[in-house]
Amino acid sequence: MELREVASAPALGPLFARAAVTQKGRGGELPNHALRLAGVEVDRGALLDYQHLCRFAGGDVLPHTYPHVLGFPLQVSLMADREFPLALPGLVHVENHITVHRRLTADDRLDLTVYAEDLRPHPRGTLVDLVTEVEVGGDRVWEGRSTYLRRGSGRTVAAEGPDRTARPAPPLPEGPPAGLLRLPEDLGRRYAAVSGDVNPIHLHAWSARAMGFPRAIAHGMWTAARTIAALGPRADGPSSSSVWFRKPVLLPSTVELVVDDRAGRVVAGLVSGPAPQREHLVLELRT
Repeated sequence: MELREVASAPALGPLFARAAVTQKGRGGELPNHALRLAGVEVDRGALLDYQHLCRFAGGDVLPHTYPHVLGFPLQVSLMADREFPLALPGLVHVENHITVHRRLTADDRLDLTVYAEDLRPHPRGTLVDLVTEVEVGGDRVWEGRSTYLRRGSGRTVAAEGPDRTARPAPPLPEGPPAGLLRLPEDLGRRYAAVSGDVNPIHLHAWSARAMGFPRAIAHGMWTAARTIAALGPRADGPSSSSVWFRKPVLLPSTVELVVDDRAGRVVAGLVSGPAPQREHLVLELRT
């Protein structure tokens, strides 16, 4: 795979706008190149804003999910490229898997590499994985795999790479909620300000309606980060998480946090509404 160095993280607004106008991506294979951004220095002010919004403790330790934010502009750059076989508008983030190999701090200089792989058919359309790898001094310290769904009539694609059988989500914890999370109407705009993810479905009701949603919806990675933050500092060091996104969380909303906490493994979920409850996500954290 060809490695293409980039000088700085691309601005996401122009990428989303270009993708919306061109509507490219109708078949073909995944691009055979990766994007690499070396020597990333963590902006402590931006880190603090992220920690505050997601309710992580402040300080120099990078939250479990923070490298995803740093790598996300490279993901969007790949998906907005004309070589990418799926159109960016309408892609839905359905799963995310993270492995943290060691605790990261704002003093670390990070080398980020992002590539796409495993284009495969799905009963509701087509799936693809965007992989982010983070190194410090040549050592792999963090990696994440984001799975996106392009809804459609289930067009036929040839699976690329190894056969990855999806691991099923664990059952949602039962019992009374461990807490309530109140999500204000402007949460999408606030998270966009700290993450750069300015996808219109998250920003305003009118822009979300244009994409088929009744109101703006919360960013999936905010709901994942907020859930992990609620579980305490156990995910700061070596750990892994898997999250399965179910129904989107409309803004504003109040959701319940349910938790099943066992030694070395926690399963948590976000639900709302009376029985039958709407399941928004299921998250498994291992330490």
